[in-house]
Amino acid sequence: MEKQGLDCCDQFYVHEDLVEKVNRGMLEEEELYDLAELFKVFGDSTRIRILFVLFEAEVCVCDLAEVLHMTQSAVSHQLRILKQAKLVSARREGKSVFYSLADDHVRTIIAQGREHIEE
Repeated sequence: MEKQGLDCCDQFYVHEDLVEKVNRGMLEEEELYDLAELFKVFGDSTRIRILFVLFEAEVCVCDLAEVLHMTQSAVSHQLRILKQAKLVSARREGKSVFYSLADDHVRTIIAQGREHIEE
């Protein structure tokens, strides 16, 4: 049986052992929601561009705005989202605030994403 171009089983049969195995390993709804929210943050090309800049150096909002040809306000908005998602961290030095990647997990996530799209 084929529905809307998708391959489907010819008859309905539930493989109970597989369903049980999957259910045992399934994350709680809250964890699934949090994971989906994290990946939504990566769904914006501006935020990806910011992360790529931060791969190279710790920079302030002024530097990011210049490199990305954006306003400081627009950059700050995106940084706020990245910071809430714990993908970037900030430190104050005098009157400037410098941003960097929060940890190596961010670099790994992006690297694996690039590897996947290049296959």
